[in-house]
Amino acid sequence: MELPFFRKTAIRVLTHFGGILPDALYLRLIYRAWLGKKLNLKSPRTFNEKLQWLKLHDRKDVYTLMVDKVEAKKWVAERIGEEYIIPTLGVWNRAEDIDFDALPERFVMKTNHDSGCVCICTDKSSLDRDEVRRKMNRSLKRDYYSAGREWPYKNVPRRILAEQFMVDESGYELKDYKIFCFEGEPVFIQVDFDRFASTGHKRNLYSTDWTLLEFDYGYPSEHSREIERPANLDEMLELARKLSAGQSFLRTDFYSINGDARFGEMTFYPGSGFEKFEPEEWDSKLGRRIISHTLRGGVFS
Repeated sequence: MELPFFRKTAIRVLTHFGGILPDALYLRLIYRAWLGKKLNLKSPRTFNEKLQWLKLHDRKDVYTLMVDKVEAKKWVAERIGEEYIIPTLGVWNRAEDIDFDALPERFVMKTNHDSGCVCICTDKSSLDRDEVRRKMNRSLKRDYYSAGREWPYKNVPRRILAEQFMVDESGYELKDYKIFCFEGEPVFIQVDFDRFASTGHKRNLYSTDWTLLEFDYGYPSEHSREIERPANLDEMLELARKLSAGQSFLRTDFYSINGDARFGEMTFYPGSGFEKFEPEEWDSKLGRRIISHTLRGGVFS
């Protein structure tokens, strides 16, 4: 749904000039701008409200490592095995240091702290290397923590990484299986596809038994297109359990490539807790599944 002009303007102003504001006040203001309603931090009930509360009150040093796209691979490999990790081809501190000649003809490049800034190279001979460097430099300069006060990203040492290029059975993309885990248990799967297609980013939501769920989250679901259940779904769900053990909430992302599961990334705050649910009741339904953090001497209710 298109946001009203005044709310879009408020988001732009806050993200550009809100750095001087304390985290809690900033989140109250940006939450209202994104979702059009008051944020309840004293007694959070919905999924999105509890994500904001967790940003402020659940801060462990290991979270910085878990969201760092370079370091997370080591953390994940120790827990589920090296065979699930997409090979890294290079890591650089500056865009000027990227050694394109050492890279294969096809690769994927991104920064380790940002979201959405990805270079997918399928033919290095036609690659505009200067444009890629400019794109990576812009991403390196982006303070991803500041926009949503996602605390784990605040101290990530910003770097560029290149990974092995891979596609799934489609032959042209990697569908992203994002597993939402509550209290260490998978509850539903968000499947993102056509992310870089001219038709635009699409998303479907499935239960863990692969039933299409009748709600939208952030993007309208593409109910006319049924995504086939991956043959290794049970394996990915079990891997998600291992990675999310001990967490009130964690989303763990995987790809399925010729029947083999590959780790993507982890996030504590999908959409920074600003993505709208349709119907809205799902925000409350999922919020009730986050229960284990202390709040006013008890737990979330």
